[in-house]
Amino acid sequence: MEYHRPVLLQESVDALAIKPDGVYVDVTFGGGGHSALIVSQLTTGKLYSFDQDADAQEQSKKLEGPNFEFVRANFRDLKKYLRLYGVKGIDGLLADLGVSSHQFDVPERGFSTRFNGPLDMRMNSEAGITAKEVLQTYSEEQLHKLFGMYGEVKNARTLARTIIEKRARLPLETIAEFKQAINGITPRGKENKYLAQVFQALRIEVNDEMKALEEMLEQATDLLKPGGRLSVISYHSLEDRLVKNFIAKGKFFGEVEKDLFGNELKPLESIIRKPITPSDQELLENTRSRSAKLRVAEKKN
Repeated sequence: MEYHRPVLLQESVDALAIKPDGVYVDVTFGGGGHSALIVSQLTTGKLYSFDQDADAQEQSKKLEGPNFEFVRANFRDLKKYLRLYGVKGIDGLLADLGVSSHQFDVPERGFSTRFNGPLDMRMNSEAGITAKEVLQTYSEEQLHKLFGMYGEVKNARTLARTIIEKRARLPLETIAEFKQAINGITPRGKENKYLAQVFQALRIEVNDEMKALEEMLEQATDLLKPGGRLSVISYHSLEDRLVKNFIAKGKFFGEVEKDLFGNELKPLESIIRKPITPSDQELLENTRSRSAKLRVAEKKN
């Protein structure tokens, strides 16, 4: 299966200001595009790349060598696994959030509204709860909250009620069955956007993505050496808001804390005022880069 060129490839790697002898982490290996570019700039340095996907592990074999180590794990376990390799500090970390195009393009994974396939959506297809189980077992209140929060779906309450009513009579096991079940409340003319939001919400829930992102960002900040860089690409407003708040305030919600002298207590400093977005050329070549935003921060001394 061909992997696509990653979004904001050059920009996100340049943002790390790579030192040839440094220690770097790519927490979202995917097809290995970012990792390959980082490794090409190392001499005695080392890159640790995380991914929980079996396909990604297969792809990682192309980069085998003294400068590269693949870690088959969720990035929320960043510290734990780096400790196993004796890594206490890093010079930079890159995260390309969201689902790789490759995962979208494999019908059996159930990520895409374009194909029929099982309602799965697990990033690690060997562990955890599936989208089917979420739709079959969650209460109306849980479903309402999940579609409202994670998909920013306008008729989240109606959607939740519809799912509860339909699942009592129909098996919601495939993407086609699910789309059919909610067909009556899907806005006409906006089907694709609506289904994308609904699927996004399910995917975030199945993979516990927001909590995992929070845990990874906190651990990354602890691991970064003074002057170390964080380079994060996000694809929807929920992720971007978390990343933006954490860089600006050192926390995900509320205001930045200050010491007795009024100095802000936050570990990171933003390197760029506004997020970097894809060039017109990249937008033409890759429509999936439309919503991408790159934020870059540096660990304070």
